[in-house]
Amino acid sequence: MILSLIASVAKNRAIGYQNKLLYPFKADLERFKQLTTDHTIIMGRRTFESLPNGALPHRRNIVISRSVASFAGCVRVSSFAEALEQCQNEEEVFIIGGEQVYKEAINQAEKLYLTEIDAMPERADAFFPDYQDWHRIYYETHKKGEYNPFTFAFTVYQKPILCL
Repeated sequence: MILSLIASVAKNRAIGYQNKLLYPFKADLERFKQLTTDHTIIMGRRTFESLPNGALPHRRNIVISRSVASFAGCVRVSSFAEALEQCQNEEEVFIIGGEQVYKEAINQAEKLYLTEIDAMPERADAFFPDYQDWHRIYYETHKKGEYNPFTFAFTVYQKPILCL
């Protein structure tokens, strides 16, 4: 199983404010859908609660929660380890948030699919973990324009290989 994290991050690694995405724009949301459709996605309770229509269609949704017993259209687990146990036979699994789940998952992840936005939010209360030691293997830049409110890049990072 390939464990991948997917997020949209500002220059300071900010990802959200008051349980909302900082920069939801069409190109990023389309890329998210294209990458995660037909895969399992893992998220925390607050991320699930931020979804406007509940469980995301055409994906197996796993929600980590110790306080809520069930989520419509989702598999509910009580820990990240339990979520991974549910995915042993999957080809690729995506962690979609939030901050705490990203922090717990990043050391076990193999890939990061990031939309890196060339902006700094006025306010943010959720941040993506540091990934400066990861190796960028894909980079596609997009200029600010009619459909892009900011200059941004679609990037893919691979886990650094440690040599002994």
